[in-house]
Amino acid sequence: MNFSSFLKPLCFLCVLWSCVLRCTALDREAFSIPNYDLKVQIDPAQHRLGVRGNLKLRNDTATPQKIAVLQISSSLDWRSIKIGDKAVQFVTQPFTSDIDHTGALSEAIVTLPDAVSPRSTVELQIAYEGVITLDQTRLTRIGTPEALAKSADWDSISPEFTAVRGVGYVAWYPIATEVANLSEGNSLLDVVARWKSRQTGSRANFKIAIIGRDSGPSLRILLNEVGCSSATDQGGRPEEKAVDCAFESLGSSVPTFVIGLLGMVDRSGVTVFNLPSHAVAGEVYVDAAGKVSPLITDWFGRARRKALIVDLPDTSDAPFESGPVLLTPLSESEFASALSAAHQLAHACVSSFRPWVEEGLAHFAQALYVEQQKGRPAAIEYMSAHRPALIKMEQTTAPSAANEADSSLVNSNGDEFYRSKAMSVWWMLRDMIGDSALKKAIAAYRPEQDKEPSYMPRLIAAQTQRDLEWFFDDWVYRDRGLPDFKIESAYSRKAMSNAFMVTVTVENVGSAGAEVPILVKFAEGAASKRLEVRAKSKATIRIETSGIPQEITVNDGSVPESDTTNNTVKVEVPQG
Repeated sequence: MNFSSFLKPLCFLCVLWSCVLRCTALDREAFSIPNYDLKVQIDPAQHRLGVRGNLKLRNDTATPQKIAVLQISSSLDWRSIKIGDKAVQFVTQPFTSDIDHTGALSEAIVTLPDAVSPRSTVELQIAYEGVITLDQTRLTRIGTPEALAKSADWDSISPEFTAVRGVGYVAWYPIATEVANLSEGNSLLDVVARWKSRQTGSRANFKIAIIGRDSGPSLRILLNEVGCSSATDQGGRPEEKAVDCAFESLGSSVPTFVIGLLGMVDRSGVTVFNLPSHAVAGEVYVDAAGKVSPLITDWFGRARRKALIVDLPDTSDAPFESGPVLLTPLSESEFASALSAAHQLAHACVSSFRPWVEEGLAHFAQALYVEQQKGRPAAIEYMSAHRPALIKMEQTTAPSAANEADSSLVNSNGDEFYRSKAMSVWWMLRDMIGDSALKKAIAAYRPEQDKEPSYMPRLIAAQTQRDLEWFFDDWVYRDRGLPDFKIESAYSRKAMSNAFMVTVTVENVGSAGAEVPILVKFAEGAASKRLEVRAKSKATIRIETSGIPQEITVNDGSVPESDTTNNTVKVEVPQG
């Protein structure tokens, strides 16, 4: 071997080693991906996925960047990366991250021919392939019970049924993020939220093709975006069936595809795709949706899009929603189906990029349905069942003055906040201003006009003469924790006409204020009034009863509270 022959591979290895040494200093989030144009071939029999196509990268930093990072699931392998049909230099390495169900990513560190200046873009041609099978590694390695892990991470390509979610579950399309760790609090949620924020306005065009399988009429390819072409033969190979789909913003959707033999039940407002064994459940769902529809229309107006429901094969699979689509195991229970339909129909009526509006109202709709069917106590019990995780989070991660805005309802990425807490906020607002006023505020909401966090609160405030700024400050704009009410004192005296006047002083030792119901029980019934008790303060109210008062309770459960063990006191028998 001559010297030049020896030198060439040595130089190449040096370049590779130099890239690896720089990995620890990489800015993995330097580039966002404003445009995807990918062709995806799926072979269910082999569990395989192969991707070819183009990406546009944009430098989101303030300095020129010559190194770009692209990540896919660790079960996939990079085949080529080019610019203008010319191969570019890149090295691959495993990168541990729980943003993928395998708990790791296959990371390509790309050396660009020229540095990309701030806000400028570069286009790449890429190719990768591999398998996507059931994998719960990220959950089991942190001690999650196997059954629970399987119910959460059900993504796979298989001959029987295929369902694969995107970022946060399976990196089947390229992403670029820093490490996400499920063992570190909200790390995964924060990383996903940063990625979605960077991808706001990004477009994705996917053509999903299935090969090597009978393409009968019941074989469907579904994606979670309105306007996708139906899965029909498109002039390719006889065994190929494909669907085209354009995602308008990856900041609000998690691209997801489903392939299976699915029946369809289509009604006004909702379409259900069901597995053959769940045909009855599909009919139950659309019938239940029809019954709950008047309530949803009354509260949220007419639907602006159709609710789409896709069946999952295992009854233990955790539901997943993105865009207008809900993936969930179908049930023959009319009540469970109606509860799910209330959520999805609310989404069809009101859409927002703000989770506390989008998800909060959908969960509020479910509480409204429970109330309609079973009464207010049942609705409060339903909401209370969602609160233990919220209470635990508020107690273990008590907000400070420095982070209470960052962890607020308008900014939080935690499910407990934008689902459970938001649902309670909407219920409390309803109790404070009434059904009619809240309905008008919701009807006035326009997502395209929502330019600042105060937009929705202003719509609500416009429907009432009350000052609600304190409420929004404690519950929406900042995370002040939860209230903690206790009855400081209570005494009664006999009034005229055999009535009794009860005077109650309530103290709120928590850092968030609320308007809370006060209930006075007597032998023949109960009397109640509502009392506004600000944070770290006291308030007094007088309630008249027609019988001798026996017991007083603050909060009927409609206000989430950190401690409810001190909410009830006995009343001394009045003298005279």
